[in-house]
Amino acid sequence: MKLWQKFGLSFGLGLALVAGAVQAQQAQFINILTGGQSGVYYPLGVALSQIYAKAIPNARATAQVTKASAENLNLLQAGRGELAFALGDAVSDAWKGDAEAGFKTKLDKLRGLSATYNNYIQIVASADSGIKTLADLKGKRVSVGAAKSGTELNARAILKAAGLSYADLGKVEYLPFGESVELMKNRQLDATLQSAGLGVASIRDLATAVKIVVVPVPADVVAKVGDAAYQAAVIPANSYTGQTADVPTAAIPNFLVTHAGVSDELAYQMTKAMYENLDTLYAAHNAAKAIKRENAVKGMPIPLHPGAEKYYREVGVMK
Repeated sequence: MKLWQKFGLSFGLGLALVAGAVQAQQAQFINILTGGQSGVYYPLGVALSQIYAKAIPNARATAQVTKASAENLNLLQAGRGELAFALGDAVSDAWKGDAEAGFKTKLDKLRGLSATYNNYIQIVASADSGIKTLADLKGKRVSVGAAKSGTELNARAILKAAGLSYADLGKVEYLPFGESVELMKNRQLDATLQSAGLGVASIRDLATAVKIVVVPVPADVVAKVGDAAYQAAVIPANSYTGQTADVPTAAIPNFLVTHAGVSDELAYQMTKAMYENLDTLYAAHNAAKAIKRENAVKGMPIPLHPGAEKYYREVGVMK
C-alpha cells in the first residue's frame, strides 16, 4: 500500500472515530424510574420514554421497572436515572433524610421537575372477608405494598392514624400490586392497600374476578396523619366494578423528580416535551388526565431544577 493510501485510510479511520465520539457525546440517556408494571407509574414512564425519543434530539429513553418511590429517589441520588416518579411524602422524607422511611442520609441532589396527579389510598377487601372498616383489618391477611415503597409508607401512616399497627394484622405481606391481587383471587389474602391513581389496572382486574369492598378512610383519620401531603378525598362511585357508592379516602400528590447532575438543557427539554405531548400521557392512563401545566410547581417539596424553572417562566407558570 502506497504512503498516500495509508494516510488516507488512517485519516478516514480518524474521522470515523471522531464522528463516533461526537455522536456518543451527543446521545442523551434518559432512564425513567417507574414502579411495578401493574401500577400507574410504569405505563406513564413508557409513554414519557416514547415522547422523549421523538422530541429530544439523540435521546435514548427507557422506562425501568422498580419498587417505586423510595427506591427511585435513592437511585436518582446515586445518578442511576435521570427522571423518577415518586409520592410527595416520600420526596419530603428523602429531602429530610428520614431513616425510618428508607433514607439513611439527606438526598441533597434531588430536584423537582413537575407535580403530576394524585395517588389515592385504595384499601380493597374481598367481600367474603367481612372487612368493611379500618378496624375490621385486625387479625386479617393484608398486603401493604413492596417494602419501603411509597405505598408501604402510606400504609404505615394510615394504619397509625387509625390506631392500628402491623402487629394488629393477622399477616402482613410486602407485595407489589399485581402479586397482591393474585393472592386475593386465590383466597390467600383478605385485603390489599394500594396507593395509586384512580382506575389502577390491578384493582380493576381484581374487581372483575371477585366481589370487592372498597374500605373507607374517614376524613378524621386522614387529619390524624399530621402530614400536609395527605388530603381528604373521594374514590368516585363506579371507579371499579361493584363499587356503587363514593368512598372517602386520602389523596397524596405525585411528583416527577430529577437530580442536580442532569443538565439544565436536558431538564428543560424533558419538561417542555412532556407538556407539549400531554395527549400521549392521557392515552397511556386515565390518571394522567389530572396533569395540568398550571399545577406543575404546586406543593413541590424540594428545589425546582433550573431547567424546569426556565420552561415554567417561559410559559408564564412562574413569574
